[in-house]
Amino acid sequence: MRHDHTVTSSRDTLIDQVYGPATSGTKVQRSARVILASLVLVCLLGQTGSAQDGSESRRFSLLPQSGPPRIGSVAHRQEILNALPMERLTPEAKQRILGIAEKPTLFRRLPSQIIPCDRDMFLFLTRNPDVLVGLWDLMGITKVQSTRTGPYQLDASDGVGTLCRVDLVYGDANKHIFVVDGSYDGKMTPTEIRGKGVFVLESTYTVGEDGKTRVSGVLDCFVQLDSLGIDLIARTMSPIIGRSADSNFEQTAQFIAQVSEASERNPSAMLDIAGRLPQVNEATRDAFAQTILGVARRGQQIAATSPHRTAQ
Repeated sequence: MRHDHTVTSSRDTLIDQVYGPATSGTKVQRSARVILASLVLVCLLGQTGSAQDGSESRRFSLLPQSGPPRIGSVAHRQEILNALPMERLTPEAKQRILGIAEKPTLFRRLPSQIIPCDRDMFLFLTRNPDVLVGLWDLMGITKVQSTRTGPYQLDASDGVGTLCRVDLVYGDANKHIFVVDGSYDGKMTPTEIRGKGVFVLESTYTVGEDGKTRVSGVLDCFVQLDSLGIDLIARTMSPIIGRSADSNFEQTAQFIAQVSEASERNPSAMLDIAGRLPQVNEATRDAFAQTILGVARRGQQIAATSPHRTAQ
């Protein structure tokens, strides 16, 4: 009974710290789909949304109508590709990236996010999305199933028609490049949709006067669809992809920030959670535990030296 009680307490602790005790099930359930939605825009067919205001056109570009230079234009997309560390990629990775990003069906730059988050925790969760899936699984709020098939490769299914393979082909402190192959065969479309994507995450770090780190992130998305006409995309997919991608990226960022905060404030509960994560291998669970300890240790050091610390 004690063992079961510990599981329940840890689960409630994470839900309360990450979302707050009054969170609705709808918001949590939507957030649980973020992993696939952020990395495979094809997955967003299961979401709803509209894009009727003029701001959509500034970030969403339906090709080949690139128009004058702007976000999403040919010049802008080429600038992103020119900044990639191609000399550090394998020939296979280069070929996969350029095969998609030079001829995308869709491009979108998601709105920049700024979150308070420990740098090491941010990097760990970015490079180990199966940990986020495991957290949601442990909390009982997702149907996503993931399997690590390599050090930086993940197969995933959302349970409602989406399958994908996510490859992290490059990662340093400021740039991560994901290449994704995915398909959707659910109720939203009459036939299977297959697609590929290149997702470039740029991140920078600043330390505030309080000693805490803020992470700024921008995600550029190149998507190439193999089985859907441009007319259907214009009528159906562009509003769905645009609003849902923005929302899911924001929710992902906020979730990561709250996991970092929970690790700093309640490391014992987070260590208990790390040891119970489903869909995550033992080595990754151990690495997550070490990251939690590092976050807690740095948080204590900042609190001890902060000039704003309240005397006890």
